Amino acid sequence: MKKLLILALLVSFATLNTASAIENKKGTVPMKKITQTAGRTQLGSFAPDFAHFNDDILFGENWNNQDIDTKTRSIITVTALISQGITDNSLIHHLQNAKNNGVSKDEIAAIITNTAFYAGWPKAWAAFNLAKGIWTEDTQNLSEKDKYAQTIMFPIGEPNNAYAKYFIGQSYIAPISMTQVKMFNVTFEPRCRNNWHIHHAKQGGGQMLIAIGGRGYYQEWGKDPIEMNPGDVVNIPANVKHWHGAAPNRWFSHIAVEIDGVETSNEWLEAVSDEEYNKLK
Repeated sequence: MKKLLILALLVSFATLNTASAIENKKGTVPMKKITQTAGRTQLGSFAPDFAHFNDDILFGENWNNQDIDTKTRSIITVTALISQGITDNSLIHHLQNAKNNGVSKDEIAAIITNTAFYAGWPKAWAAFNLAKGIWTEDTQNLSEKDKYAQTIMFPIGEPNNAYAKYFIGQSYIAPISMTQVKMFNVTFEPRCRNNWHIHHAKQGGGQMLIAIGGRGYYQEWGKDPIEMNPGDVVNIPANVKHWHGAAPNRWFSHIAVEIDGVETSNEWLEAVSDEEYNKLK
């Protein structure tokens, strides 16, 4: 029964419509009567009792109850779904419904942030990624960099000016960890790449790249380029000549992990020529 009730909460609002206005019991806030048909449309012949409970009880009676308004009820529903870790189309529909019922971008951001402290940070990240696709009014005039920044979970950071002479195009860097293991988020604008270079070490050393956003490439000298997408990991041995950067039409971010070693140093070499780079897709 518990599973049925949870499933009922997940039914989309795709067929939800409004009828004539009813007065709030207190007579202060006019509310629209909610009529739901999704249960009967999708499950009427397979599970008629469930369809009845979904359309007539959950939405027909519960959502039309006038003790709280639909904006508050939308907030409660969104919070409950996020807390359970439900981030599929069900949450998308309820986020859209919350917006339709008057929840602003600032309000949904505060709601998800507050929920994160009680339900978990990863659940909030997943919810924010969905909410940004619904509350889009404030993102339409953003730069391409800022739009891309909203798609990754680590900050882009500042322009990588200290190493700009070793890059073609603009790169950005943000320290992630400076103790125990040094880690940096390095972001490349489209077509940006670093020069061929070598991480020298007498023992140990090298580097690890963990792709976290966009699409990019890694290439070792004498080998074919390797496409990198979020979740891909490349282990770069010490003393190997290589380069890495963004795809021609995509931003790209990777976490760069510096591997401890003995007598380590970096040697920057020639740029990756346009002729070589233009062979990439």
